[in-house]
Amino acid sequence: MKWRIGDVTITRVVELTSSTIGNYILPQATEDRINAIDWIGPFVNDDHQLVLSFHSLVVETGDQVLLVDTCIGNDKERTYPKWNRMQSSFLQDLAEAGFETDSIDTVLCTHMHVDHVGWNTRWLDGRWEATFGNARYLYAEEEWKHWQNENQAEYGPVIDDSVRPIFDAGLADLVSSDHGVTSEVRLEATPGHTPGHVSVHVTSRGEEAVITGDMIHHPCQIAHPEWSTTADVDPDLSAVTRTRFLDSYADRPVLVIGTHFAGPTAGKLVRDGDSYRLDY
Repeated sequence: MKWRIGDVTITRVVELTSSTIGNYILPQATEDRINAIDWIGPFVNDDHQLVLSFHSLVVETGDQVLLVDTCIGNDKERTYPKWNRMQSSFLQDLAEAGFETDSIDTVLCTHMHVDHVGWNTRWLDGRWEATFGNARYLYAEEEWKHWQNENQAEYGPVIDDSVRPIFDAGLADLVSSDHGVTSEVRLEATPGHTPGHVSVHVTSRGEEAVITGDMIHHPCQIAHPEWSTTADVDPDLSAVTRTRFLDSYADRPVLVIGTHFAGPTAGKLVRDGDSYRLDY
C-alpha cells in the first residue's frame, strides 16, 4: 500500500495484524459501542473485535529514505507469547517493497515502546547490531529522558535490546519534538501516550499527511477521542492531545495515516456532529 504526497511517497510494510490486543488496551470499545460507529467496518473483524496492524512506513523524499517505526522484531525475549522470539518475514517484505536495509538513511521512532523499536536491531554474531547500519536513528530527547528512569518490564528488556545498542554504536541522535528532518518532513509533539511521543508531518507541493504514531491506536478513538488506552503513560494528556489533533486537522485536505490502522490505514478527518469520523 502506497500514498503519494506531492513529491513524497509513503509505503506501508506490515509485520503482522492482530485482533487480540485492541480490546485489551481499549476496554471501552464494547461490541455495542463499536456497532454504533457506522463507518468502523474495515477496522474490526466479524466478531466486532478491534483489528490492529503493526507496520512500518517508509517515507521517500527527494534525497532521503526514512523508516518510521520498526515494529516488534525477531528473536527478542518478550513476555507476550506471540511476540516472544518471534520469527517474521519483515526484512524480506521490506526488501520486496524495494528497500534493502542499507538503503535506509534515517530511522524515526515515534516513541520507544516495544512494538515501535523492535527492528532497530537484529541478533548477529552473538549480540544486538543495528539493522539499518547506514542510518541515523532519531529519537525525541524528551522520550529518551523518560526511559532513563522507566523500563518496560511488562514486555521484556526492550530498551536494552532495541534502543541502547543504537546509542552504543554511535548511530543515535536526540532531537527536539518539533525537529525538521528534511524540508518535507518534520516531527510534531503529541505527548500523552508517552511523554516524548511524536507524530510525523509530511508536506510537499501543497499536500499534507500526518503519521499518527500511538496518539491514536485505533480509528474508534476518532469517534471517541476521550477513550485512552491502558498503554498510555498519561491517559488524561493523551485524550487532550488527541482531541486537539482531531480539532486541528478535521475538514482539511490532510491524509491521516494510522501507525496501527488496519484495512485502508489512512483517510481524511471529518467533523461528525459532536465528534469526528475517518473518510477513507
